Amino acid sequence: MKQRVITAAVLLAVLAVVVWQIYTPLFIAVIAFLSAVAANEIMKCAKVTNKFILIFGTAMGAVIPFTSSESIMMPWIIGEKWSRLISLLPGMTLPVIIIIAFFLAMIFDFEHTKFEDVAVSIVASIAVPYGFSMFGVLRDFYGFKSQLGVYLIFYALITALGTDTGAQLGGMAFGKHKMSPRISPKKTVEGAVCGVATSFALNAIAMALYSKLAYTPLPKELITVLLVAEPFISFLSMMGDLSASVLKRNFDVKDFGKIFPGHGGVMDRFDSSLFSIPLTYCVVMIINYAVK
Repeated sequence: MKQRVITAAVLLAVLAVVVWQIYTPLFIAVIAFLSAVAANEIMKCAKVTNKFILIFGTAMGAVIPFTSSESIMMPWIIGEKWSRLISLLPGMTLPVIIIIAFFLAMIFDFEHTKFEDVAVSIVASIAVPYGFSMFGVLRDFYGFKSQLGVYLIFYALITALGTDTGAQLGGMAFGKHKMSPRISPKKTVEGAVCGVATSFALNAIAMALYSKLAYTPLPKELITVLLVAEPFISFLSMMGDLSASVLKRNFDVKDFGKIFPGHGGVMDRFDSSLFSIPLTYCVVMIINYAVK
């Protein structure tokens, strides 16, 4: 318990620094680091032994978040120059390059590298980093230094963390009916309901505080849609947690990693957020499209 508390305190201190520097490249550097570690954790848990795939996949996990926004390197590099650089690999070019590189690595080391290694590595080195990239996309969704973008990040994180915390506490207090005993025996239906309710309440409070303190008010249509979508995003963030639990069972490991003593690895801490962050992006994209 002491170790968990110390680690949590350190993480909160790091979070405070990242929030303080959210409009500098330090923000995306931290996201890129977490993305690379998460990609590496999954491949190692899957016992991928091909060194090229491990190194190249981990490197791509760090590179992809830097392509999330043209203003992601501001104020060090102006958006126009960074946009010109990342446009050298437009659209799906980078994922295609990664996939082809992995298959070539399988061909050259076919005796020890199986298709399953390539499949897992594709998910780890493409899907997971693009999930982390959504932090940068949301930050700059309404423009560089827009308070609305930062609020969207906190909305998604509050949804994931509120759901996890509420479900754990609610399950301990009221849990009777197992939600998915073969995947995660401790999760209960009552806990899940408490998790959704907790995250909704926390986001409602956060909205009220933001509306009073922020310079840029939340549009009424955005408030309505985010509140309506919140329970669905909350539920699906739980599915992200369960998805990670399934992977750990398949890999026969307790935690994805040990980077956070007492808390496991990056994937253990961000499994829910990797669902809530992209889903929040989808919601605001739909709103933006509908308004236009």
